[in-house]
Amino acid sequence: MKQFLLIISLVCSLTSCIKKAPLNPEADIETFTVDKTFLTGDVVIDQANRKILLYLQPEAYKNGIVPKIVVSNGATLSPASGDSLKFGSPISYTVTSQSGVNRKKYDVVVVMVGSWTFNFEWWGINDPNQYEFPYGDDGAQVWTSGNPGIAITGVDKRPDAYPMRSTTDGYLGTKAAEIVTLPGNDISKMIGIKIFPGSLFLGNFNSSSAMTNPPAATEFGQPIVGHPVRFTGYYKYAPGPLFQDSDGNTVNSMTDRCAVYAILFNGPQRLNGSNIQTANTIVARAVLPDQSAKSDFTRFDIPFDYTGGSMPGNQLMLAIVASSSAEGASYRGAIGSRLVVDSLRIIMQ
Repeated sequence: MKQFLLIISLVCSLTSCIKKAPLNPEADIETFTVDKTFLTGDVVIDQANRKILLYLQPEAYKNGIVPKIVVSNGATLSPASGDSLKFGSPISYTVTSQSGVNRKKYDVVVVMVGSWTFNFEWWGINDPNQYEFPYGDDGAQVWTSGNPGIAITGVDKRPDAYPMRSTTDGYLGTKAAEIVTLPGNDISKMIGIKIFPGSLFLGNFNSSSAMTNPPAATEFGQPIVGHPVRFTGYYKYAPGPLFQDSDGNTVNSMTDRCAVYAILFNGPQRLNGSNIQTANTIVARAVLPDQSAKSDFTRFDIPFDYTGGSMPGNQLMLAIVASSSAEGASYRGAIGSRLVVDSLRIIMQ
């Protein structure tokens, strides 16, 4: 009996020492799945701005969808996964962590690109990090930049601390997009990034890949219906004084160049920084031929070149890319290079 009581006592004491595992504090939407027959492009979860970007067929927009949603372990979701969504009024999801400490709200945004004319008159600002982003003239958020990735490195929380921002130095209207190459900071230099080349592009920036695989973070392209024939717009450009290589060494024999181009390709898989120029899904290109300095706004009108590309499929996507340093994807360029673009337009057949 004494031995039995001793064993019971030991078991009770051990049990009292075992603490319950802490409840999960995470409150993320991890996956948002929609029947692919309802989509014109892949669903994007923009964690940085807490948005779900949907690219829908017209019938899906009209009739609604029933998404399947996975959230952080133990978290709760409202409305629930599997509930029908009807469009026409604002839609959002609220995720509450298992611990109850954290709560996140995700807005659902249906991306519809209409006229393919972009005047850069309307801008929003990311609340926690204070970088700017342009809206399309129809109110859709189809443009992004490298700003979300640069925010991770701890730059100052103000718009002019980022390479891409609005400017009142526009060709038409009151604003335009200003793209500048800036010096890297202490955190970026630790992973070998000596400069922050400015960029602006149609697509999405995947912040989860920004530090581990920067080229994969730039997800280029938006769905397009039709046959684009020309890419037009206005730009001016001033290269920075000293071109440097990826190690930060000055290359006196080189002058920085800008890059402005449009790429038509077969989707729904987006292209990224590693294959935007080489993917076998590319159908046509329209590339600015003159990348040198332009002190005044200069108009360009570039035909799409369909020679040597893939045959167009039924899920076409279009990427427009502008950068203040043409070799910025390799972190080569000149600090201070400045590109301004305005009134970009895709002309359809």
